[in-house]
Amino acid sequence: MTYDEVVLGRRSIRGFLPKPVPRALIEEILALAMRAPSSMNTQPWNFTIVSGAPLEAIRAGNSARMLEGVPQSREFRTGQPFAGIHRERQIAVAKQLFAAMGIARDDAERRQDWVMRGFRQFGAPVCIIITYDRTLADSDDTAFDCGAVSNAIVNAAWSRGLGAVINSQGIMQSPVVREHARIPDHQVILKAIALGWPDEEFPANAVVSERKPVAAAATFLGFAD
Repeated sequence: MTYDEVVLGRRSIRGFLPKPVPRALIEEILALAMRAPSSMNTQPWNFTIVSGAPLEAIRAGNSARMLEGVPQSREFRTGQPFAGIHRERQIAVAKQLFAAMGIARDDAERRQDWVMRGFRQFGAPVCIIITYDRTLADSDDTAFDCGAVSNAIVNAAWSRGLGAVINSQGIMQSPVVREHARIPDHQVILKAIALGWPDEEFPANAVVSERKPVAAAATFLGFAD
């Protein structure tokens, strides 16, 4: 695929085939993604790639604690709940997904199950957990750089036929993730990426989220035209 085909064709995948992903392919994707730029070449990212029994243990523990009402324990700042146009965009994509899945507004059971899919990493066969050194915790550049490599991962995966979705729910209960993924204390858990072969029959996988136009995001100064 060309670069344009990857960027314009990529979608967030939330339904996966029960088919393993070769380790060599994941290594190839990571090697490509790690060409992402970083502040002063610090390359702050680290990856723990989990599959099989450890991933199932994370899914089970993450889901159980959330259903029991255990407060979330993400290790990065989440800020205040979205408001204004940002909340409107959040609602808009949720409506797209619920419509695709045929989940009615008053269907509390299916809506709850959909939310819990996120805590189960959407059933993906692979979860990439992104961490960074705790010594960098006060640097906003670090989170920015890890965001750049996350974007590169999902695009590199798409270029090779794999689907992915950047997933915060999957690491909501950080003690569970830290235990079963064996993440050392000197690493901060930032994000997770669910990865696998897309299930083309899964309705939500066809959803393309809307993007605001360039004119709404960019201001140009000093141009003749």
